[in-house]
Parts: sequence; C-alpha cells; structure tokens
Amino acid sequence: MLNMSDIMETITMIQDENLDIRTITMGISLLDCCDGDISRSCEKVYAKIYSRAKDLVKAGEGIERKYGIPIINKRISVTPIAMLAGASGGDPMMYARALERVASDVGVNFIGGFSALVHKGFSPGDRELLGSIPEALAETERVCASVNVGTTKSGINMDAVAIMGRAVKEAARLTASRQCIGAAKLVVFCNAPEDNPFMAGAFHGPGEPDCVINVGVSGPGVVRAALGKAGKDKDLTEVAEIIKKTAFKITRMGQMVGSEASAMLGAPFGIVDISLAPTPAIGDSVAHILEEIGLERCGGHGTTAALALLNDAVKKGGVMASSSVGGLSGAFIPVSEDAGMIAAAQSGALCVEKLEAMTAVCSVGLDMVVVPGDTHEDVIAAIIADEAAIGMINGKTTAVRLIPAIGKKVGDMLEFGGLLGSGPVMGLNTSSPSVMVGRGGRIPAPIQSLKN
Repeated sequence: MLNMSDIMETITMIQDENLDIRTITMGISLLDCCDGDISRSCEKVYAKIYSRAKDLVKAGEGIERKYGIPIINKRISVTPIAMLAGASGGDPMMYARALERVASDVGVNFIGGFSALVHKGFSPGDRELLGSIPEALAETERVCASVNVGTTKSGINMDAVAIMGRAVKEAARLTASRQCIGAAKLVVFCNAPEDNPFMAGAFHGPGEPDCVINVGVSGPGVVRAALGKAGKDKDLTEVAEIIKKTAFKITRMGQMVGSEASAMLGAPFGIVDISLAPTPAIGDSVAHILEEIGLERCGGHGTTAALALLNDAVKKGGVMASSSVGGLSGAFIPVSEDAGMIAAAQSGALCVEKLEAMTAVCSVGLDMVVVPGDTHEDVIAAIIADEAAIGMINGKTTAVRLIPAIGKKVGDMLEFGGLLGSGPVMGLNTSSPSVMVGRGGRIPAPIQSLKN
C-alpha cells in the first residue's frame, strides 16, 4: 500500500534532489548473427537489434509519462563484437557502422559492445578489433567500446594493456577537434561484469539471455540530502544506516521501472544497478556526499575511508530492496561528471594518486579523468596496469577511462557538455614505465584465484 508521505518523499527526491533512472539498457545477444561473410553478418546484426529494440525509446518515454520519473538515457548493449569478427573476418569497421546505423534508427543514446575479452590472450578477431577501436570511436557518435584485459582468475594480459595505451591516445587524437570525445567512449576493464548497463563499458556477456532489460539508477543528491537533514551529531554507524535506508528506496524505484519496461518490451528483467552515478548538476555529487560525511574537501585524508563506508552502505541497502541487484552497484567517482570532484581537482586537494587509492573501495576506477595531451602512451598503459592490478588482487571490477586532452596542459579545462560535464587536466607522474610495458607477457593470477 502506498501512503501520501511516501509519494511526497519520492516527488521531492525527483524534483529537488536529482533522483532519476540514469538508463534503461536492453542487452541483446548477437551470437546467432555470426556468419562467415562479414556483410551478411552485419545485415543480421542490424536486423536483430532493430527487431528487439525498435520500441525501447517509446517504452521509456511511456514510463516517464506514467510515473513522472526521469529516464535520462535509453541504451543498447550487445555481444562483444570481437566474437563476431572472429567468425567473419574482414574489417571490424563494418560492424561499427552497422551498430551506429541501427542505434540512430531506433533512437537510443548509446550502443555498447564494440568490445573484446582478452584477459588471457587473443582469439581470432581480437587484435583486428582492438586496432580498429580509435577509428570506430572517431567515426561514430553512439558506439562505445570496452576491453577486458585482466581477471582475478587469469591475471593481466600486458600485451593487451600496451595496445590499449596506444588506443586511448589515438582515440583522443582522432577526435581532438571534438574535445577528444573518442577516448571518453572507451573503457579498459579488469573483471568486467557481463550485465553492466552503464556506458561506456556496457556489453552483453556471452552468459546472458538472448535479450534482457537492465536498469541503472542514480541518486547521489538524494543520499546527500538525507545526510544533510540528519545533521552532524550522528555517529558513523548511524550515517551508514541512513545511506542504507536511502539506497533501499532508490533501488525499489529502479526495480519498479525495470519490471515495467520488461513487461512492455516482452524481454526478461535482468538487474538493477544501484551505482550512485553523479552528474555535473549542483547537489548531484558523490564528492559532496563524502564532504557531508565530514570531510572539508574530497581528496583529503579520510576520503578513502568515507568512500568505503558509502559504497558498502549503498550495496547493503540495494540488496535488501531487490533480489536482482547486479552490474557494478556502488559509488562512481568520475571526475568530469561530478561537480564536487571537479572542484576538488581544481583546488589541488584531489590528485590522480589519491583517486587510484579510492578505486580500491569504490565501484569502478579512474573514470573520466582528463590528462595532458602529451602524455606518453606507455604512461597510459601503466595506469591501466595499476588499476587492473587493484581489481585483480581485490577480486573486484576496476576500469580506466582516461582522456588525453590533445593540445592542453595541466590546469586547462576540457568541455564535453551534457552528462559528461567538463574536466580539469590533471597532472601525472611521467617517469617512464616503458621498459616494463615493453616486456609484454602476462602478470600471473594471484594466489587468491585458487579458491576451488
């Protein structure tokens, strides 16, 4: 039974505290689109995606009107395209163009899955796809790419890490006239989940159903407001309880929207991802939640501990609200998309090294971090390796989304607009890791992998 106070609370969350459904993402398997002829395979890809997703945007807009809940993005994730390229051979750019065309025709914001899983080596099609990523991201508007270079069970493929260091730099260079947006559509993972609805890292894992609906919820502003109302006299146990109860309410809304979209589209409901995904809007910041907990400025000492508390409480509240919590689920810390992170970076309180420490306890990793445009590709590769090592050793997902700002230096700003916001160029330690990166091979799996 709904009561008036619950209704009014939800209205306040939406109107005043930036609560929204960040995305409804339809995952679509393309395994039945494999063909020895790449042209036929691309035709099958277009037809399969169009038939499944043609009503996705309409369904999302219908739910928005029915419940008054903002649904910011409607997206598609597909089987890693490297799997299809391995069967068909040919130029992977043909797949990129097919994905862009169908995404445009069905009207979604993004389509993810120009991806490869290379954590233990390269299968046919993987190297060709990795080599085509910069061009694919430069030529398309909606296509997003991701590459999984490591897992706790397999270790880290350093040959793939080196390739991705070059790919990040080249994707930025090819889109320098468009604020280096190509690099913002590229994520490098360790322990990538198969059901993540968030871009740019979404892909439809081979263990997923033929078609599924996944939902991503966002509510940093709601959590911050709840802590603000509670006052400064609460101890940290009580702070965690407030966050947990707020995450419960946010997740219930996501569960409802996912179930509704599932029924409308005739596809099973997969997961609700309860990640606190910030935006550049004032008040919708994970950094500001950490400051509400009691930090003078995000990035100062105590930041990692506060983030650990936040991330854990969000997960606990979510799993109490739904048996279908999945994806990444926790707290995102993208710099350019978070007003508080931007301010902390500009003030000097937040540096890349502190961000790396924070990624040990948050949902993802170094996300939307803008670095100088002259950063060497081996430095980028080494940053990817560092993040992958954190994920591998701790058995968690980590990722890197760096944007080399071509032609810009530390302190300059890169302006993306929209949800991607703007990012200050952050300084890096540029001592050379080239000998280590150039060794290649594989960093072996840790002893923690032997759990059977």
